[in-house]
Amino acid sequence: MDPKVTELYNEYIHGDMPRRSFLKKLAAITGGAAIANATLALVEPNYAMGQQVAPEDERLQQGYVSYMGNQGPVKAYFARPADSGDPLPGVLVIHENRGLNAHIEDVARRAALAGYIAVAPDGLSYVGGAPEDQEQARDKFREADTNTITADVIKGMGYLKSRPDCSGKIGSVGFCYGGGVSLQCALADPGADACVLYYGRALSDEQTAQVTVPLMMNYAGEDARVNAGIPEFRTSLDKHKIAYSLHMYPGTGHGFHNDTSQARYDEAAAKLSWQRTINFFNHYLKG
Repeated sequence: MDPKVTELYNEYIHGDMPRRSFLKKLAAITGGAAIANATLALVEPNYAMGQQVAPEDERLQQGYVSYMGNQGPVKAYFARPADSGDPLPGVLVIHENRGLNAHIEDVARRAALAGYIAVAPDGLSYVGGAPEDQEQARDKFREADTNTITADVIKGMGYLKSRPDCSGKIGSVGFCYGGGVSLQCALADPGADACVLYYGRALSDEQTAQVTVPLMMNYAGEDARVNAGIPEFRTSLDKHKIAYSLHMYPGTGHGFHNDTSQARYDEAAAKLSWQRTINFFNHYLKG
């Protein structure tokens, strides 16, 4: 896959480029409309391809819940082991800039199979919820108030702590937009006990100074937009003596963990980063 294709898709899905313009530019890169259409199937999400844990998996209890946000109820997906009678630590799973979708629900189920109560909020709940169409979801997200979305997602920390089946220990993990929000969970009240970022926005120096819990960051090697902020962030983390680990995955692009996109997904990096994430949570939430 030509790296220009994934760069173009990232520009499209993270910006305001109209689909017609995206398809025209894609055809110019690939050499024609026919090849562009074939390439499109490899780049855009295919939720069936990315399903690792079936929704009906009998090892899990799963479904939808809601909790109060700033402007009304927030819909959230939850999953937990079906056979555990003891309270379990929780993990808040935070979506990208398109709201809750089938992929994030699958990631929540993966966390549940690792022994956690996983809750994945839909930050677009206050504007009617995330549409299935990715461009519509992107546009709805961009037009909504980001501060409200973020605040509603972070309120999921309080929801998790209030559950009688939760041990009170909570972690957060997020992707792209959600990665930055995951780090903000370290500053919330109630806050996370351990936070994981995937290729998202770093904290400011002022925010970093307030962190008292361990952080883990997973970055794609070929992600210039996000990676430009890493040196300053590391300087801030070191200055404030924050416990953190930072992992760079060479040769991967933004979204390498998202297995619904064949062009962006990197299986080796995705599996390694997820195992590191679970080990991190096991240490700080179960240890």
